[in-house]
Amino acid sequence: MAGHSKWANIKHKKAATDAKRGKIWTRLIKEITVAARMGGGDINANPRLRLAMDKAADANMPKDNVQRAITRGTGGDEGTNYEEVRYEGYGIGGAAIIVDCMTDNRVRTVAEVRHAFSKHGGNMGTENSVSFMFKHCGQFLFAPGTDEAKLMEAALEAGAEDIVADDEGGFEVLCAPNDFAAVKDALEAAGFKAEVAEIIMKPATETVFTGDDAIKMQKLLDALENLDDTQEVYTNAVIEE
Repeated sequence: MAGHSKWANIKHKKAATDAKRGKIWTRLIKEITVAARMGGGDINANPRLRLAMDKAADANMPKDNVQRAITRGTGGDEGTNYEEVRYEGYGIGGAAIIVDCMTDNRVRTVAEVRHAFSKHGGNMGTENSVSFMFKHCGQFLFAPGTDEAKLMEAALEAGAEDIVADDEGGFEVLCAPNDFAAVKDALEAAGFKAEVAEIIMKPATETVFTGDDAIKMQKLLDALENLDDTQEVYTNAVIEE
């Protein structure tokens, strides 16, 4: 793994998330609604809904908001009909970017995404132009100081695919997306609470940005993140603090 400070970046991201809580809630409501519509309202039978509800709890979203979103998704309440759409493109120096959106108007969303790319030095790509550089997987990040032997034992017993140590003494546990809930439960039962636990698009390789290029790349990523229809942004770019 790259030698950048993953843990400093995680703290920075958490602080930014707290500052944008209203926007985070809006994204989570969309995700919960769509997850419930696609897989039903039972979290035990719908791993995607369970993950969204876990994120809602972490974001301190009121339970009433969560329940209304589930009800809307399962057909108990009329609401906006969102669809999922993915856009791909290139940032500074050809860095790969994936933008996952939920929208009720594809024409509006694609125009906004394209504008963000072009305004900040990037280029919109075609479908599958960069996604082949990423792997869809479950990711758990554990801070430096975690007991490596015990974590490895628990993770492998839980069905994880890989455990990677980073330069700072932290650990990354990876699993298949469909195994995420089971691995999460097993790790927590063994006493391991991840700093980050989510299903992501993980880049096969990373490119570290510093100086002016880092500033430009961060502006592009921020512009894409701040679009109303954006749910997640993935990139192989690493911005050095």
